[in-house]
Order: sequence, then C-alpha cells, then structure tokens
Amino acid sequence: MARASMTDQAQVNELLLQALETERGGIQVYTAAIEAAQNEDLKEEWRKYLDETRRHEQILLDVFEQLGKDPEAASPGREVVAHHGRSLVKAIEMAMANADAAAAELVAAECVVLAETKDHQNWELIGRVAEKAGKQEGKILKAAHDEVEKEEDHHLYHTRGWARELWIQSLGLPAVLPPPEEERNVETAIGAARAEQSRDKMM
Repeated sequence: MARASMTDQAQVNELLLQALETERGGIQVYTAAIEAAQNEDLKEEWRKYLDETRRHEQILLDVFEQLGKDPEAASPGREVVAHHGRSLVKAIEMAMANADAAAAELVAAECVVLAETKDHQNWELIGRVAEKAGKQEGKILKAAHDEVEKEEDHHLYHTRGWARELWIQSLGLPAVLPPPEEERNVETAIGAARAEQSRDKMM
C-alpha cells in the first residue's frame, strides 16, 4: 500500500524554493568570504564549501525536475531569502572596504555562519518532509537529503568554530586555529559542543 502524504504541499514547495534560493545566496556569500579570508586554512575550507554549495544547488534543481516543479517560481519567502543573501554579501563588502583585514575576515565568518544556519535548517526540514511525504516524493527528497546532510553539518559547525576562534584571537586571547571542530572533523551538534569544551586542552 502506498504511503499517503501527510504534508502541506504548498508549504513543501515554499521550503524547496527557499532552499534553492539559500544555496544560490550561499554561492555569493562564499565567493565574497573567500576574498575576505586571511587565514589560508580557512580560505581553502571555504573554497571547498563553495564547490559543495554549487553541487547542492544542482541537487535541488534535480529535485525540482523530478517532482515536476518550477525552480524559478516566485514566492514572498523566496524574496526574503534572496534579500538576506544580498545583505550578507553587502556586509562582507562593507567590512572589506572600511575595516582592517582581520576584522573583515571575522565579519565574513559571521556572515557564513548566518547563511549556513538557514541552509542547515532547510535541509533538516527537507529530511523531515521526506519521512512523511508520499512514496515517490519521499524517495526523491530522502536521496537529496542523504547526499547533502553531512556536508551541511560540516559547513555550519566548522565555520562556527572558526568565527569563535577568530573573535577570541581579536580579543588578544589565545585562540585555537584551525579550531577544534576542524581537528576533530565534527559533523554533529554534540560533536561541536565537545570540540568547544576541549579547546583549552589544545592550546
């Protein structure tokens, strides 16, 4: 017997549109952040994330095609997400123009964290939808979610660690760079918390 959908299809479509727009904004945010990065390890990390974000965009475009949805459809929520992305890019550009290099790098890290927080939530919600959707839709969404989830965890928790340590360094306090999240290859919220707790032992 086919599994019946238990989701609000209009809102699922809204989620997917916002997710696609988030990935597109993320490409622009990472492009700007790489320009602001001073630490070579961080710059290399963000180059990797940029490549992965481009792939995530394509994965979502494939989802739209498989579900017969229009990836360019407009929605109020999508417009807000696009605005957020442009604002984050503008913030990085302002910092690069008006602050010293270290401060601009820190702003870039915080902007990436903000972008990835939304991105991470999108994929978490897509995973939940996949569990409750009809059989075909659920299969398509689960395949996409399984391919992206670990990379999104990595993007968020690792950059959050970088932002924290760059702030600590800016305060004149001993920082752990690359951050513990990087050294421990963190991929979960629990792992991130444990990595942060271990930072004093790594100095």
